[in-house]
Amino acid sequence: MTTDSSPAAPSAPRFAAVGMVVADMAASLAFYRRLGLDLPAEADTAPHAEAPLPGGLRLMWDTHETARAIDPDWTPPQGGTPTGLAFECAGPAGVDAVYAELTAAGYRGEKPPWDAFWGQRYAVVQDPDGHGVDLFAALPRAAG
Repeated sequence: MTTDSSPAAPSAPRFAAVGMVVADMAASLAFYRRLGLDLPAEADTAPHAEAPLPGGLRLMWDTHETARAIDPDWTPPQGGTPTGLAFECAGPAGVDAVYAELTAAGYRGEKPPWDAFWGQRYAVVQDPDGHGVDLFAALPRAAG
């Protein structure tokens, strides 16, 4: 009988969260509450906030000040923000309704709802920091 005396290999990291740096915590959290995320009111004045997501993931927000506390040389990205989030809506009409509700509330619509070639109703709206947020739902399959 042989035993392997080599040290155990470390386990692989587990993807656990998506983080965003925001200029105005309260404005950002108000936007994401409209998309159904459960965020307590006291998070509006916190330097860091988190919301649990399905499957055990978390969405996290940090203020510019928090980012600078971690890295004093940090500056907001120039020329757009790379983070993109996507929220599945309750059917194609749900995409239209959520887009209309958000843009009526003053959020910038980036791309109005359309039927995408890949089989989804799709739209893009920007959160208060300019992060593109995709809204989508599967289109009904054509009979045939």
